[in-house]
Amino acid sequence: MKIAVTARGPTPDSPVDERFGRAYWLLVHDEHSGAWEAVDNTQARNAVQGAGIRAAQEVASRGVGAVLTGVTGPKAYRALDAAGIAVYHGARGTAEDAVADWKAGRLGRAAAEDALGHP
Repeated sequence: MKIAVTARGPTPDSPVDERFGRAYWLLVHDEHSGAWEAVDNTQARNAVQGAGIRAAQEVASRGVGAVLTGVTGPKAYRALDAAGIAVYHGARGTAEDAVADWKAGRLGRAAAEDALGHP
């Protein structure tokens, strides 16, 4: 499975970005190959509105099955959920730390009521 982590930089040792839609980077980790792909999220981040939906479309287009982030807004959560992408809130540390926490079951799957407005 591919996992997307919101990050402040383009490498797996970058800190997790608390925001989903306005994250600086979306780091896509392929569990099977161990590879990381850095996706610049500038277009969504700078959008006047719809940042979360744009970011959701980006990760969906890359075949992601789960998103690890600090928090999502309700529209982004609905877009991810509609695409069949599991959302996990509360990611912290580096992108690598977030993936390790997810694999160890330390991140709980978010539900619609967990999605917030703007953090």
